Amino acid sequence: MASLQSFSKPVSQNPHITRKPVDHSLSLSLIPRNLAFLGPGLRYIHHGSAKQMKIIRSSKRTEAVTDYSIQVSDVPLLTCSEAMERLKTNRENQKGTQEFLAMYSSIFGGITTDPSAMVIPIDDHMVHRGHGVFDTAAIRDGYLYELDQHIDRILRSASMAKIGLPFDRESIRRILIQTVCASKCKTGSLRYWLSAGPGDFQLSPSGCNQPALYAVVVQDKSPFSSKGVNVVTSSIPIKPPQFAVMKSVNYLPNVLSKMEAEEKGAFAAIWLDGDGFIAEGPNMNVAFVTKDTELLMPQFDKILSGCTAKRVLALAEGLVKEGKLRGVRVENVTVEEGKKADEMMLIGSGILVRPIVQWDEHIIGDGKEGPLTQILLNLIIKDMESGPLTVRTPIPY
Repeated sequence: MASLQSFSKPVSQNPHITRKPVDHSLSLSLIPRNLAFLGPGLRYIHHGSAKQMKIIRSSKRTEAVTDYSIQVSDVPLLTCSEAMERLKTNRENQKGTQEFLAMYSSIFGGITTDPSAMVIPIDDHMVHRGHGVFDTAAIRDGYLYELDQHIDRILRSASMAKIGLPFDRESIRRILIQTVCASKCKTGSLRYWLSAGPGDFQLSPSGCNQPALYAVVVQDKSPFSSKGVNVVTSSIPIKPPQFAVMKSVNYLPNVLSKMEAEEKGAFAAIWLDGDGFIAEGPNMNVAFVTKDTELLMPQFDKILSGCTAKRVLALAEGLVKEGKLRGVRVENVTVEEGKKADEMMLIGSGILVRPIVQWDEHIIGDGKEGPLTQILLNLIIKDMESGPLTVRTPIPY
């Protein structure tokens, strides 16, 4: 791996920012009574040194009172080393399907492989104002898939979000590759962010010292699945086109849309645009195979331009030459057209190509995973494993 000294220095020439993190962990002992009365719209009255609270429902229809006996220990004032030790313990106690193998931060000017140190400053405007953009590239068998295409997109997003660059494009590319190299990850994903940077808690980024670059290598242990899924129509408003076409960290609508789908027992929710045409999923594109055996995909003018979706469109041209598809179209798609299709699929870097077998109450095709959807999935996997070097960047471990 190339030396970290080869990294370009941030614009401010000050890669080290001294911070003293404070862990506001509390030791609480709660003895609730009459829990059935608890609910939204509660206010509390604090009585005396015994720290007894009365929780009163604010509704005019009900005045239910609940008493709590609460003992709250003093909040500890931690040294930097104590805070770091608690961060480490907290990280070790977290269990999940993902492992974080390496992180780069332009703030500390290097790479760490200690998950407890994979933090960003609380005053970074990406944290408290959402002023940041991000992107992802898959790692497959020691290669980064479509790295350059994803870098181009994050740079476009940064420009639209008026976020400057801490380094030039080639330096960013080199840092991302070296971060994957340090992780020793052969199959996983690389996620990276450009933010307005830390500086203050104002709305304007004018007080930020410099924009920041962060990158994390993630290894997901979840089993890959190509089983057909159900989707629903999202009731969460879609982002306006100005914001939908950039990959910003403002993902609350996406999160709520995904949660809405899960609450209804579905995999994802499908957005419609302001004109009622099919748009996209919460973090993936959508496509169809029509009854005329054409691949049909919504236009990208009001939604995110998916790198994987665009690659699927390019690979699908080969199926047209082979006679397996009659054509490839990118245009406005009505809900009626979509639900009448023989096949429907979700496309994204995390799921690749995932068949949809039901949309709302409507069964898609024969209700089974479509054969052309499977062919497109196989084409993407083959492209990731043995495609041209224009889409595969080798990692020099």
